[in-house]
Amino acid sequence: MDTSHPLHDTPPAAGHDRGEARTAPFPVLTVDPAGVVTSLNPAAAALLPRAAAGTVLRGAAPAWLAKAHERLWRASAGPDRPAACGPVGDLWFRATPVLAEDGGVAWWLADETARHAAERRLAEERRQAAVLAEVSGALLATLNAGRCMELVARLAAEHLADAAVVVAPALGRGLPVAVCGPDGTTTHQVLRAEPDAVPGLEEALRGRLPSADTVAVDPALLPGWVLPDSPAGPVTRASLTPLPGQGLPAGALLLLDTGASDGAEGTRPGPGFTRLFAIRAGAALSAARLNAEQAAITATLMRGLLPPDLTAVHGVEYAGVYRPSGASERVGGDFYDVHPGAGPDDETLVVLGDVCGKGLEAAVLTGKIRNTLQALLPLADDHQRLLGLLNGALLTPANPRFATLALASVVRDGPLVRLRVTSAGHQPPVVVRRSGEVEEVPTQGTLVGAFRRIGSTTVEVVLEPGETCVFFTDGVTEARGGPMGDEMFGQRRLEAGLSRCAGMPVHALVDHVHMLAAEWIGGNDHDDIAVVAVGAPFRGTPEEGPVA
Repeated sequence: MDTSHPLHDTPPAAGHDRGEARTAPFPVLTVDPAGVVTSLNPAAAALLPRAAAGTVLRGAAPAWLAKAHERLWRASAGPDRPAACGPVGDLWFRATPVLAEDGGVAWWLADETARHAAERRLAEERRQAAVLAEVSGALLATLNAGRCMELVARLAAEHLADAAVVVAPALGRGLPVAVCGPDGTTTHQVLRAEPDAVPGLEEALRGRLPSADTVAVDPALLPGWVLPDSPAGPVTRASLTPLPGQGLPAGALLLLDTGASDGAEGTRPGPGFTRLFAIRAGAALSAARLNAEQAAITATLMRGLLPPDLTAVHGVEYAGVYRPSGASERVGGDFYDVHPGAGPDDETLVVLGDVCGKGLEAAVLTGKIRNTLQALLPLADDHQRLLGLLNGALLTPANPRFATLALASVVRDGPLVRLRVTSAGHQPPVVVRRSGEVEEVPTQGTLVGAFRRIGSTTVEVVLEPGETCVFFTDGVTEARGGPMGDEMFGQRRLEAGLSRCAGMPVHALVDHVHMLAAEWIGGNDHDDIAVVAVGAPFRGTPEEGPVA
């Protein structure tokens, strides 16, 4: 019923004229202080068929109007009160009180159904916008794929349905699933389940369903893993919504109603809101999955770039320590490797290198050098030839960097350990004797990757039981720190520190060198640091028998 009129869209501001009320296009009824209707115009009679002169307002009009009239007189402040609003059937009215001639109050009713509906739509849109902002903020807070799936399921169960299930594309033979039940409990697991167990799920995960479609699903066809042990009873309604990702489907969202929230079905957001939710959830899941894939790739590459853990090989002790230049970096330009010989009588090749530069760019060249040396291992008995072939491999227009290397071919000879040491532009190693004396190995050579012709000298070193040969990069000796923060650690301090490590196990020795350098550096910037120690043990393992 439309009782509005373009010429009378508001009731009179003050005073009440009975004749004006009878002819007004508005419904108008007059009520005395006791709540009895004293008069009403034809428009009011048509709107409120139970109302008539002499009837009680509470029984003839909507409850909200009767309560407004009672509150008006209980306040004892006259009829000049704000208007009341409420429904009359399917319409929405605004009731304005005006002082009547007989001392009562005339209630002028204005139809504001259109305005009320617009305000409700605006409020709902604002609420949904706030929910979407909350969803976006929450989903952007994590890049962990599992936690992101759990969060999507929880938010969907909170805003879209009684319960929700998020299914991601299969990983191998497993199906990643996150379930949030009506009680808010969320679980995430990888199931041995097939997507075709849920009608339409396989198509959604393969991108065969349009991303804007929400498909109804027969609850009777749902497998048990969808909502196991639900305390709210069986599923009464289910729908499937694809979650679009960045180029590929990010998964699917299964919305479930169980009757856990009585009366909520009519207030559920519409399909437009569900689509917007799905777009945001799909983008977050896609980003989390991409991050997980990149992290896995990075971890695989890092394993190939990081120096290995060293231990005893063929009765010779090895230990190493590595510290990249940046606190946030894991790899850099320093590296070391130990390539064991085929048997106890075969030489083990030790390599310590320092590539020009820092960070990931330098680490890429270290990876190339390490792979090339791995391929050249059959030639490791001839250091000069090995270094010449490596130098040729690095002399390419695409590689403007160079590197310094120290090589050592190590073999056990009874109680002794024999080394053939070659430097290619690298600082020569030092030998820590049992007496505490520290000797520099007199080897030198040309760095690799810079000149077409290189040369080097190889020096033989013999270690007696308890003695150690220590290789290190310039990140140790050129580390700046000390009291003023700008003095280099230097060769003299290194040798003084090593002289106190006579007879120390090789792992303890390299840790001690690293500790000295770290204490000297403090919080200053520094280059990559790498230290490798080769030691002759005091005694052999039970399998090898005594060494000395």
